[in-house]
Formats: sequence, structure tokens, C-alpha cells
Amino acid sequence: MHEPDPGAYEREAVSPEAGSDEQQAERALRPRVLGDFVGQERVREQLSLVLHSAQRRGSAPDHVLMSGPPGLGKTTLAMIIASELGSPLRISSGPAIERSGDLAAVLSTLQEGEVLFLDEIHRMARPAEEMLYVAMEDFRVDVMVGKGPGATAIPLDIAPFTLVGATTRAGLLPAPLRDRFGFTAQMDFYDDEELERILHRSAGLLGAPMDADAAAEIARRSRGTPRIANRLLRRVRDYAEVRGDGTLTLGTARSALDLYEVDASGLDRLDRAVLDSLMSKFRGGPVGLSTLAVSVGEEPETVEAVAEPFLVRSGFVARTPRGRVATPMAWDHMGRTPPPDAAFGAGTDADTDTDESVTP
Repeated sequence: MHEPDPGAYEREAVSPEAGSDEQQAERALRPRVLGDFVGQERVREQLSLVLHSAQRRGSAPDHVLMSGPPGLGKTTLAMIIASELGSPLRISSGPAIERSGDLAAVLSTLQEGEVLFLDEIHRMARPAEEMLYVAMEDFRVDVMVGKGPGATAIPLDIAPFTLVGATTRAGLLPAPLRDRFGFTAQMDFYDDEELERILHRSAGLLGAPMDADAAAEIARRSRGTPRIANRLLRRVRDYAEVRGDGTLTLGTARSALDLYEVDASGLDRLDRAVLDSLMSKFRGGPVGLSTLAVSVGEEPETVEAVAEPFLVRSGFVARTPRGRVATPMAWDHMGRTPPPDAAFGAGTDADTDTDESVTP
């Protein structure tokens, strides 16, 4: 058998985004009913009331907007909503809706009671958004016939449906669109206990025997994100099958995650490179994003989107008006002693970029 190649996963192991090659694996692990969904207790309870009350009335439930970082279960909940309602599910995404005609083509073919899931809804084209307003309220689309001053809008009734929108950036949604959702769910990161429950369930579906200590270790390094937890579980399973007896133990989990460069706090190679650069080259900061990215050999967008969110949320990095700063927690995690003049978020004029001076 071929041994696992850590280089192939050093960037993807803790990314909250789903790669095309793992979507099939995710589908096999997704719960199909609300009772099997772990975590997000308040959202589950609220959503259960919305769905069951609509079923009792015999009508379509309110439109649902789910907001939160990637990997927390928005797509899974959309599938569960359709399953609980016993309705077909149509899946599309905001970037795929480039024109109002694209949306009209989707809406006009919906069956009564069907659930339409729009991922990345904040990236939908503005003309399509305006059409969606009317469709959500009046179950009607206005099809334009002709061009210029002689164009005529022909109203076309569509079947009552339930829209489930998902967004990682709710602030980019226009207020008129947000207001048309009857229920908004804010998805939060998971605690370790919830991730352990998810891991035990997934390990059972994968047929991989796992110790409680191994589940706790994987959960601790999963950044509070089920998608990352399940991905790391598969990597540990691979390691156990190749270099062990197939059982996921604490020692196996630690060895596998160390091999894939995911440390005890969930930091990967890029995260540690950012912290190391902040400390060794810029005395802890502040430093601008562009300069920091160059120092680690990455694009600014990669550092900002892949590494920085977790580093800031976990308290390793602070963003100030003058640049990024390593916190005392970061110095301690890297086993280093900060210099006496370390900024720790106060900010100085040293080692900053002019292009970052107004980007906190």
C-alpha cells in the first residue's frame, strides 16, 4: 500500500472550504434528519418549530437564511429541511445566477413545495436579486419581452416554494433581500464535545474503530468546524490503516496529525509561518498584510482568507489600524519570549504598509 503523502494535504487539511474531491465523502457522512444533526442546538430547535408548524398548516414554511463561516453545516441543514418536509431539493449558487433570466429559468420549473437552496446567495447578480424579491413574496416572476422602451413585463405565476439561502458574508446581502426571509439562522463554531459526537458518528459510518481519546484529540485540532473534523478523521484513518492495525487510538491520532502538520491548537504550516514571520522578522508587528504575505511567500488574499480568520479568532493575532500584531498567546504558543517593546495591539509606526494603514 502507498503511504499517505503529507505534502498533498498541508494546505487543505484545516481549510473550511470543501474541495471537489471530498464532496462525495461529505455526502456519505451527512445526517438526513434534524434529530441526527449535532450541534447548533438553538438553531435546530427554532428550525424544528418552523418546519413542524408549516406541516401542520399544510403550507410552505417561511424562507430560511443561514449565515456563518464555511464548514458549519449550512448545506446539510438545507438538505435536512427538504427531507423533513418530504419535498424535492433544487441546488444552485449565487455565482451561477449571472442574469435574471437564469433565475427565472430555475424558478419557473420548481414544483409546488420544492425547496430551492442557493449557496453563496450574496454573490448573486443584482438584477436577479430584484426578481427574487417578487418571487419570494408573491410567487411570481416578471419576464421581460422585447428590448428598450418597447419592452413589456409579462407576469408568470410560479409554484409556492421555500428558499433556503446560505451566506458566509451576511453583511453583503441587501436589506430588502434579508427582510424577506422569515427565519434567519446564525451558525456558530462548535465546541469540542459536539465535535467528538460528530466524530464518533462519522467513524461508525466509515467503519473505523476509534477510542474516545482519539476523538478528543482530533476535535481539539479541528478549529471548531465539523468539515475539518471529518477531514482530519479520514486522514487519521488512512494513517491507522497504513501504519497501524486500523484502530484510531490517541497515539495514532497524534502521529497522523503531526505528520500532516496540524498542531495541538489546530494551526497548520501556513499559520505557523505567519506567526514565525511576525515574530522573527517584524518583532511581533504591527506589519501590513502585503508585507506579511510576501515574507511567507504567499498572496495577500491567501493569508487573509486562509490563515488570518482562525489566528484572529483564536487570539494569536490582533488586527490594528496599523497592521497585524502577534499577541502574548502567540509568543507563548511558539515558545518564544517577546521583546520588551512588543506592540501587543497598541500599534507603532514601525514595519507597516501604507496600503494597510486603513484596513484593520
